[in-house]
Amino acid sequence: MKNPMIRLREMHDFVGNSERIAVEYLLKNPGTVLDCNIRELAAKIYVSPATIVRLCKRLGFDGYREFRQSLIYELALYQSNDRISKNDIERDDSVESIVEKITYKNIISLEETKNLIDIEKVRKCVELLCSCENILIFGMGASFCVAKDAYLKFLRVNKPCFVVEDWHSQYLQAQNSRPGDLGIFVSYSGETGEMIKCLKQIKGNNTPSILITRFASSTMASLATHVLYTSSNESLFRSGAISSRIAQLNIIDILYTAYVTANYDQCVSRLNITHIDKS
Repeated sequence: MKNPMIRLREMHDFVGNSERIAVEYLLKNPGTVLDCNIRELAAKIYVSPATIVRLCKRLGFDGYREFRQSLIYELALYQSNDRISKNDIERDDSVESIVEKITYKNIISLEETKNLIDIEKVRKCVELLCSCENILIFGMGASFCVAKDAYLKFLRVNKPCFVVEDWHSQYLQAQNSRPGDLGIFVSYSGETGEMIKCLKQIKGNNTPSILITRFASSTMASLATHVLYTSSNESLFRSGAISSRIAQLNIIDILYTAYVTANYDQCVSRLNITHIDKS
């Protein structure tokens, strides 16, 4: 399931003006597509049918027919689950309300990220993890916390991996990359200048790469070998990453667990050896 509503929301800020008008209309009135062909929908939105087709393809659909079928299915699923929309954080929210809203947003972010995952891409990423000599991990700010989590996980099973905190060292790491290595990049926007420079260097060295980012067109997405998308569902109070970080950590957990499963006997042995008894 391609989840068109998720894709519409995530793509909102990355499309042209006419396409954005269509996105905003569909987000507010998704049920309109149930009874409209492409010309009728275009007339309601005051855009051309070509704009609708272009938007559908940018969202990853073959055309309006596939988009419409997926949206009908998604709306039926949401209704059957009786999903309600939680408001954003407000000035007078109680602690109880904050607990409910933030937890809800994190749960939805994980669920939507699962629906954005391309299983075949995950398989290819795991193959790269298994075959590479070294894992080189990159991230800035809150994304570095996710990068460090990945480092600690692979360190536990003795998979050679490297992560450094300051950007200059990360750039040196990228410059020293080799075709037999693998770069893992974590970037919510996919437009972080320092990370773009590192990824360009990795690509120039013929080193394969995995990018974990939001579902949207970006410079880094165009450069990476494989892109794994996350949903964020961020609060307006995004002074730091909240649900986007949870979604990124979830992708790391999936990659790590799939790697361990693919190398089960070796990894279980290392996990037993590296276990620290805290008693």
